Amino acid sequence: QVQLVESGGGSVQAGGSLRLSCAASGRTSINYSMGWFRQTPGKEREFVAAISWSGGSPYYADSVKGRFTMSKDNAKSMIILQMSRLEPEDTAIYYCAASTITPMRKSNFVAYWGQGTQVTVSS
Repeated sequence: QVQLVESGGGSVQAGGSLRLSCAASGRTSINYSMGWFRQTPGKEREFVAAISWSGGSPYYADSVKGRFTMSKDNAKSMIILQMSRLEPEDTAIYYCAASTITPMRKSNFVAYWGQGTQVTVSS
């Protein structure tokens, strides 16, 4: 089992920034990919960004490329999503995710989910 605990999120005006963190514990492995998905009411959970824990560059959904930056802290088993130039369309519940499948672009590839954290961007 892998446990994922998110922190961060909140409310911000359009153009602002927010930072999300996700700490992993339990049976973590260098073979996992970790990342973020988001979901709005009535829609499917969509991919945002992810990175392979064993190395490589993070990869992003086209909708956030150039505005969001993902990084990882190996020592803390933590990933961070720095969100800049936020838009109202970014409003969603953001979920931390872990998977043994790379690239982790589909929600059905995810083995473990965090509890979710709300991000609200007002215009």
